[in-house]
Amino acid sequence: MSALEAVFPITEEDNAFRLEARKFAREEILPVAPSFDESSTFPREILQKGMKLGLMNLLIDSAYGGTGLSSFQACLVIEELAAGCAGFTTSMVANDLALTPIAIAGNPEQKKRFLKDVIENHQFASFCLSEPGAGSDAAGISLALQKDGDYYVLNGQKQWITNGGYASQFTVFGTIDKAKKHKGICCFAIPADLPGITRGKHENKLGQRCSNTVPLTFENVRVHKDHLIGQEGEGFRIAMKTLDASRPLTAGIAVGIARAACEAAIGYAKERKQFNQAIASFQGIQFMIADMATNIEAARLLTLKSAQLLDAGQNASLASSMAKRFSADIAMDVTTDAVQIFGGYGYTKDYPVEKLMRDAKLMQIYEGTSQVQRIVIARELLNS
Repeated sequence: MSALEAVFPITEEDNAFRLEARKFAREEILPVAPSFDESSTFPREILQKGMKLGLMNLLIDSAYGGTGLSSFQACLVIEELAAGCAGFTTSMVANDLALTPIAIAGNPEQKKRFLKDVIENHQFASFCLSEPGAGSDAAGISLALQKDGDYYVLNGQKQWITNGGYASQFTVFGTIDKAKKHKGICCFAIPADLPGITRGKHENKLGQRCSNTVPLTFENVRVHKDHLIGQEGEGFRIAMKTLDASRPLTAGIAVGIARAACEAAIGYAKERKQFNQAIASFQGIQFMIADMATNIEAARLLTLKSAQLLDAGQNASLASSMAKRFSADIAMDVTTDAVQIFGGYGYTKDYPVEKLMRDAKLMQIYEGTSQVQRIVIARELLNS
């Protein structure tokens, strides 16, 4: 029995999902990940293949075409996918992020319309919260909503939108009155082809380069009131509840990156010889590998704990922020050490660890920076 199974019993169903994801990562993602990274190209066909296998829309109820996994099962799947490529996995998880607000607060007709249609047609969706001037400060968004009879008119910009260049549907957060701050924020499900929506060019990123990331501009975009998810002013609550649910998934991506880097470093340390012996025999290397493996295990356990709390219907804000913060920082530490173990070769694109290091950096930035997670953690502890 593994350490994981000793703490979190893994059922046959859990393991089946995990093995399916591992197979997909090794056969479909890993062989082509370097070329998609190099060209910064969106792997649309491969992602849609994963979608058909049930490796996307993981948390969405099967009644609406989703896989209907628990958060715990989804984290197992995502770690395996991310060990293949974090860029692929970020684009896969983005659908869950975009559709979760609708699953949380949409009415039955909206769920059928905005969940089922997207999933059954193997389409992509985007979560549109961040703006050029509002990243960590989600309550400070500026995209303006003006009522006009049965319609809302949207004007403003969104930034860092994953899958934005290929999405058929956007989950958009805007404000009916910026003076109300978080109390003025509303959530909409919006078809991407509405007049007035302009997609910017794909960002030339350091890492996770195959994951499509674009800015969006909304200019006098008219949206019918039946696209409003929840009530006016409930958007911020919906967004925060969504992020609580998505942070364990994001933490799972970080764990997958770190695991891949550690496995690569161990393999290389056993083969690489210096002073007539494998570098794995040197205590300095052994200590690095021991710390890497220990921290990965701790990150995985914290991630799965937060997922279990969500599955149990308990408040997971503290645990999910801890999991996201710790796993992201560990991914950066582990990949940096892996490059160091590879030495000069690790700095080249001939070996996988430089890509893993570049991919890891984003984990400390998106869906709440590591610094913002510390703020959330402190508030949860001090206000309890």
